[in-house]
Amino acid sequence: MSRTPIDKVEAGQILNEARLTKGLTWRELADYIDKPLVWTVAALLGKHPVPIECAEAVGERLSLDVDVISALQRQPYRIADDGLATDPTVYRFHEALDVYGEALKELIHEEFGDGIMSAINFSVDFAKQEDPQGDRVVVTFNGKFLPYQW
Repeated sequence: MSRTPIDKVEAGQILNEARLTKGLTWRELADYIDKPLVWTVAALLGKHPVPIECAEAVGERLSLDVDVISALQRQPYRIADDGLATDPTVYRFHEALDVYGEALKELIHEEFGDGIMSAINFSVDFAKQEDPQGDRVVVTFNGKFLPYQW
């Protein structure tokens, strides 16, 4: 009898539970597979295909079943999750783009010309910045400028 393959979202949930059970941070897993922190978290939660050597290494580190390791390697469906948009942390990113998105678009066009920032040729970084008035969250999006071709 054949089983239905585990999907990437469920694999990410199983992986996260195993990570928490073992007391590991996302940064420790990213360092373990020598990949960028934010990419690692997104990939292990199902938003990117994970290269086989990384999937196997994480699987071994977290004692994951072969079904989970296999799911990590598959190409994801990258679709909007309306439920996720209501999470307070995620919602604040939406709010920031609602407030500053148009201004950033204007500045990109003014500085670079007519085009977009790539989300494919792209990196994202995350850092904690200590501040006496309250720690700061620093998120850096770094995307290649792609001019529109007419």
